Amino acid sequence: MPQLFRQILTSRVYEAAVETPLDEAPQLSAQLGNRVLLKREDLQPVFSFKLRGAYNCMAHLSDEQRSRGVIAASAGNHAQGVAYSARILDMRALIVMPVTTPEIKVEAVRRLGAEVVLYGDNYSEAAGHCEQLILETGMCFIHPFDDPLVIAGQGTVADELIRQTSGRIDAVFVPVGGGGLIAGMAAYLKTLCPEIRVIGVEPQDSDAMARSLEAGERLSLDSVGIFADGVAVRQVGQLTFDLCRRYVDEIVRVDTDQICSAIHSIYQSTRAIVEPAGALAVAGLKKWAVANSISGQTLVAVNSGANMNFNRLRYVAERTEIGEQREALYAISIPEQAGALKRFCHDLLGQRSITEFNYRLAGRKLAHIFVGIALNTPDERFSFAREVSAAGFELMDLTDNELAKSHIRYMVGGRSENVEDERLLRFWFPERAGALTRFLETMGQSWNISLFHYRAQGGEFGRVLMGLEIPEGEGEAFDLFLERIGYRYQDETDNPAHRLFL
Repeated sequence: MPQLFRQILTSRVYEAAVETPLDEAPQLSAQLGNRVLLKREDLQPVFSFKLRGAYNCMAHLSDEQRSRGVIAASAGNHAQGVAYSARILDMRALIVMPVTTPEIKVEAVRRLGAEVVLYGDNYSEAAGHCEQLILETGMCFIHPFDDPLVIAGQGTVADELIRQTSGRIDAVFVPVGGGGLIAGMAAYLKTLCPEIRVIGVEPQDSDAMARSLEAGERLSLDSVGIFADGVAVRQVGQLTFDLCRRYVDEIVRVDTDQICSAIHSIYQSTRAIVEPAGALAVAGLKKWAVANSISGQTLVAVNSGANMNFNRLRYVAERTEIGEQREALYAISIPEQAGALKRFCHDLLGQRSITEFNYRLAGRKLAHIFVGIALNTPDERFSFAREVSAAGFELMDLTDNELAKSHIRYMVGGRSENVEDERLLRFWFPERAGALTRFLETMGQSWNISLFHYRAQGGEFGRVLMGLEIPEGEGEAFDLFLERIGYRYQDETDNPAHRLFL
């Protein structure tokens, strides 16, 4: 630990990075009853804290190592940090990026002067190819998080925090991917100010550090979420895990809607738009403060990055309403008879603001309606449900149903009597040319597609909903096909929203 502390204090990050401001977030502070401060790492030259660790590591390379050049595998911010550092240090840099990486990120790395090799559909495949290129070229590998000098570079964020606040902080919230940022910050903060709580924040579907800490050993996730791609790491580092186990107080998990709400909260306070991973800390801060009834404290969140793909903003805006508990979604069944819809609207909807209203005739006895309601208070979500049930209508709350939020609200159309033996699956298709063609060419000839829905969200993967008719006796073959194709999926055949609307 003394060595890491010394490496943080003697870091060379300021040859490339800048000391970022610590800004007040007045609206968040008023909303939560605490003093909320935002550490603006989104204002770095490459719009991310990753520059600190990458430069510090590269600046300490020997002349012989520099002459060989550096190589890294990354789909985003680490790539730009390495490329920017290589330009300053006049070194050759080669970055291996997945084919699915958005063009805006690829071009950003190329503009900084680095060579780019596109390989594989995800980070794991790109990293594997990077290892092969290291053997072939002899270039020096710059790890995105599990390196002492990288961790020390990221730890300088904590050094700035202490100087900017004189240590008068109650808790610091830090986004967690591989663990480099929180490991460096936690070690520094706990050495100088052990009373400060250090709290990591991870997405619920990319919580490798939380699970590892709970298990007492590093675990590898079978899959990771696609929304907060900047922290989508299947396994955390050994060094970072050891430091987090020693110095981190707790990990908070947040969902996609809470991340979108945090992006909106940051925009309201700073007029800056951060990427999903960059908003993680604020999402965790909000959740933790409310869940623990915290008030009157000084809470800091690290805005870790702002490399947002503009096309994702539509998705963020849609999910923000639910994340801020300003919208609720329901499936409501009413009698298929004259006057029933009018009575429902008059007696129950009344003057409420409607955000969604989808209906299609599905039978002669019951009509199923997909309804979105704007909420004035979070409790209204449940009071409305009670009112509907008391009036004799069947109701299902879909506000937390991912299938309903991602697909069904855009495609309500009723069931077909001609569909047989249907299985419904949500897929994450790589956003690359030929992904659907590969799927179709590999699947069995007797399997018929009965439903298909895709909606772009501006990420590395596209969300696809697909219904397939799988004849009796071919279920095992279909499962083998899904394993062989390798696309992440979720079986939604038994989802109640599917049975009502699709």
